[in-house]
Amino acid sequence: MVAGPLLRSLFSAAKQSLSSGKPNPSPNHFLRSFSTSSATAAASAAPSSAIDPSRLRNVAVIAHVDHGKTTLMDRLLRQCGADIPHERAMDSISLERERGITISSKVTSISWKENELNMVDTPGHADFGGEVERVVGMVEGAILVVDAGEGPLAQTKFVLAKALKYGLHPILLLNKVDRHSVSEERCNEVESLVFDLFANLGASEEQLDFPVLYASAKEGWASSTFTKSPPDEARNMAELLDTIVRHVPSPTANLDAPFQMLVSMMERDFYLGRILTGRISTGVVRVGDRVHGLRGVDTEVQKIEEGKVIKVMKKKGTNIVLVDSAGAGDIVSIAGLSNPAIGHTIANAEVMNVLPTVELDPPTISMTFGVNDSPLAGKDGTHLTGGKIGERLAAEAETNLAINVIPGISESFEVQGRGELQLGILIENMRREGFELSVSPPKVMYQTKNNEKLEPLEEVTVEINEEHVGLVMEALSHRRAEVIDMGPVPGHVGRTRLSLTCPSRGLVGYRSVFNSDTRGTGFMHRAFLTYAKYRGPLGNVRKGVVVSMGHGTITAYALMGLEARGTLFVTPGMETYDGMIIGEHSRDTDLDVNPVRAKELSNMRAAGKDENVKLSPPRIMTLEEAIGYVASDELIEVTPKSIRLRKRYLDVNKRKAMSKRPKE
Repeated sequence: MVAGPLLRSLFSAAKQSLSSGKPNPSPNHFLRSFSTSSATAAASAAPSSAIDPSRLRNVAVIAHVDHGKTTLMDRLLRQCGADIPHERAMDSISLERERGITISSKVTSISWKENELNMVDTPGHADFGGEVERVVGMVEGAILVVDAGEGPLAQTKFVLAKALKYGLHPILLLNKVDRHSVSEERCNEVESLVFDLFANLGASEEQLDFPVLYASAKEGWASSTFTKSPPDEARNMAELLDTIVRHVPSPTANLDAPFQMLVSMMERDFYLGRILTGRISTGVVRVGDRVHGLRGVDTEVQKIEEGKVIKVMKKKGTNIVLVDSAGAGDIVSIAGLSNPAIGHTIANAEVMNVLPTVELDPPTISMTFGVNDSPLAGKDGTHLTGGKIGERLAAEAETNLAINVIPGISESFEVQGRGELQLGILIENMRREGFELSVSPPKVMYQTKNNEKLEPLEEVTVEINEEHVGLVMEALSHRRAEVIDMGPVPGHVGRTRLSLTCPSRGLVGYRSVFNSDTRGTGFMHRAFLTYAKYRGPLGNVRKGVVVSMGHGTITAYALMGLEARGTLFVTPGMETYDGMIIGEHSRDTDLDVNPVRAKELSNMRAAGKDENVKLSPPRIMTLEEAIGYVASDELIEVTPKSIRLRKRYLDVNKRKAMSKRPKE
């Protein structure tokens, strides 16, 4: 009698914590409300046996960025009776809601006609490709969402290649068909483009026989035939859910074998410790079972830790539900072990063999994180030492397999990742947590094969107005890009689409330049293509900078005389120091100036008046723009309250001496 009201109160507490919308660095803060309840009380209300594998369907939602994955998940959850606290409910991290992007993969389950559907929402940005790679091994099917207006783009190809490689059964969903520019002819054209993409990526006969659905995730309906406005009784997602049950095979699972699970996701909770999420490969796990963590080292199997399962949890809609057991083929979270991480195997005590892990693509860029040693260090942050920074980066590398951390000299750490957006999100999270650090500009990770230098190339798709084609082509030619294809955009008069290949180093910092060149009207999408022969040094991609020679508070009087020299990054009243970058020079050389110079007061009356000082608004850099802007002899100073650019060597004489050294 007590268990029912207790669970209801716990669920309502979890919902309130979700719907309050307060930013929290831990996306799993709602788990804590369950950790205080007793496992026995929860187990009495929970199902007593594992779900029959034939009733399970494991499906990932994959697509290019902004093609509608998370909105589609919202509609599916609502269709199956889940309580959605806000739009894009699956994006639970504060940065995801602020930027309108998905950063990490998330699992939930919905019930449909006696079937249990485990759905995985994945990111669309190329920088977060590691999130897609690690979850494709958990599912049997994938919903490939394609914008019916834009068609398949660079990241569509990347995520589809991963899905086909693991033998997933895809369902093509043409989204946004309610738009005026989308016609039946356009949908047929996109369908044939996707079919060609499947064939080029080596899809099997079974995979090529994919069902096609037409949908508007925003309006909340899906149809098996093309329509702009389905009848009222069909304005729902039932057609898509039925297609998943029909087309995606149930997992092949053996409930009688010993329990084994590969960890695909890991979260932390203050009370429960590590929460390990993955798909159960074989057997059944129950609360109280003795299990151990295993990892493969070369050809040997190494035991990490032995322990007891304290909690078995399953995500239902937007809530966490405690269950007493779960069987093979199901995706669950377990608590009780403190050492296993992503890629490790959790198994019964008698099992001593590990499950195969997912192969990840290699990182393409690296940045060096170090202690902030500027004259203004220690004024904003609370975590300042190299040890603290190292601990935080090690914790990040455990939960995010696409990031590698290598300790360097003098309390610095080389962080390797997929792109500046991914590393920018990490830096943003760290500064919000109170860290102060200095960050070097991104460096591309080269490879050498047969004594030949190879560099990472990216596939770039650009959609711009015709009048901007010349500007964009010129800028990209300086960055060693090569045009593959060029043509008009279907359904958009006066728009041109370019397909190019460009070295990753050439694209670092280009997005802000691209937005300026196209007046904010252009679209640029990029995805890693391959390693290819080094294309030579880049052309002239940046001007020189204006560097401060003074220490103190910047004055309007000094800036008035500097405005004609270039674009300023600072305003009067800001603090500066010797070696800090305060603007961009109008020429290719650096300029040393004194921005703290004040007007000398005397007894003579001046002809001019101080209140007539009028300055142009400065260019305030975001973190992503700063990462793309800095040159090799510069650093970014990141604190919780500000982002400053500075020279690596603050003393002007030291800079001159170092500039005469031959470059690497």
